[in-house]
Amino acid sequence: MGDINSKYEPVIGLEVHAQMKTKSKAFCKCSTDFHSSPNSNVCPVCLGYPGTLPMLNEQLVDFTIRMGLATNCSIREKSIFSRKNYFYPDLTKGYQITQFETPLCYDGHLNIRKKDGDEKRIGITRIHIEEDAGKSIHDFHDDETLVDFNRCGVPLIEIVSEPDIRSTEEAFLYLSKVKQILVYLDINDGNLEEGSMRCDANVSIRLKGDSKFGTRTEIKNLNSFKNVVDAIEAEIKRQTNVLEAGDKVFYQTMTFNAKDKKTTATRSKEEAHDYRYFPEPDLVKLNVSLTMIDSVRKKLPEFPDARRERFVKEYSLSDIDASELTQDRKFADYFEATANQLENKNDKGYKTIANILRVDAKRVLNENKISINEFPLSGKIISRLADSTAAGNISVTASKEIFNLMLEGKTYEEQSEIFKKAEGSLSQVSDNTEIETIVLKVLQENPNEVGRYKIGEKKLAGFFVGKIMQESKGKANPKIVNELLIKNLEV
Repeated sequence: MGDINSKYEPVIGLEVHAQMKTKSKAFCKCSTDFHSSPNSNVCPVCLGYPGTLPMLNEQLVDFTIRMGLATNCSIREKSIFSRKNYFYPDLTKGYQITQFETPLCYDGHLNIRKKDGDEKRIGITRIHIEEDAGKSIHDFHDDETLVDFNRCGVPLIEIVSEPDIRSTEEAFLYLSKVKQILVYLDINDGNLEEGSMRCDANVSIRLKGDSKFGTRTEIKNLNSFKNVVDAIEAEIKRQTNVLEAGDKVFYQTMTFNAKDKKTTATRSKEEAHDYRYFPEPDLVKLNVSLTMIDSVRKKLPEFPDARRERFVKEYSLSDIDASELTQDRKFADYFEATANQLENKNDKGYKTIANILRVDAKRVLNENKISINEFPLSGKIISRLADSTAAGNISVTASKEIFNLMLEGKTYEEQSEIFKKAEGSLSQVSDNTEIETIVLKVLQENPNEVGRYKIGEKKLAGFFVGKIMQESKGKANPKIVNELLIKNLEV
């Protein structure tokens, strides 16, 4: 199979459907609350009753422009809405309001960074506004389908990439970047489990070195990054087997079975004319002025890539640390707020905060399934812990112990009291004379290891450091320990 895999190259394009965080639907005032009772967030407009008129949600336009600007798109000043006609049990109107020939945003791109450090540009064909259909539920009865119309009219944007993706790694990185930007802009909650993001994957394969695209298929409604990766891999494998058997790949819509990890055809792929697109007669043209675009531009946050680069320069962090800290906008905000409260604003302090947040804080967030907004320790108390650690008053080991103790405090005052007591009892020993006494004691108790070190087993230094730290009950300053250990071993 290895030779076959090296023979073909996949060509992948992704269509991401992202729900916007508006409080009301795209063309009516119904709520978009996911947790409402079935069929409670509906009205004659989103149910498509005769004689009703849709009215465009202005905030939806604002959010779409934000995403367009964030992905380097051109913004169309005049665009129209269309009706996309098709039958589906949970599409009450028999058509979907969308944008067809004139998407609001077009001709954009974003960059992904691969594991080897190389950056790749993925083109974005278009970003357009559309409304969602309802939800069919098949889980309760074998022979019955329940329909919840709450999602009818929920505002979506569809982000359509160019077929620039060449591997599942690139597909995963692209989707991660799209999600990151959506959440950074605060226009999407990134909750795939609730359907806030869904993806369709267009996949074809061709002989390596060939410039002509193969026949593509479209895998519909993938609702997790893992499913996207697994579905693309399954479809590449299926198409490879088809071509190797001397058959042809057909232009089809596919579905992915996550349990079997297989793709199967559901119908022949529709062409645009199958949907009988025509201009939505009940909506006027959408006019977006340059003034509005400039107004939206001024509201944009600092984007993840720019923020990562600034963290490297301003706080002297490694690229890996900066990337992890800026992955989430609110997490990055927390880091900066904490860094600004340091008593000694220096590179060591910034690095210490980064380590506390990346390791200890993230552990708490993951274990409790909470966001940084719900983290029980304030930036003020974390900055005090970082100051003490960076100054050498407490060791990194003691810092972790104090961090865990402070979690027991309910208020800043309680946490501060815990910090004061623990800092005193776990303070780091930095007195050279006291540490050297311990070093000499350990060396005297381990003469065989000293002899082996002196004939070349330098790795035994770690053995001695462990013994010294054990003897000092973890309080000895590691830097001074290493200096005095080498001094006494090299005599």
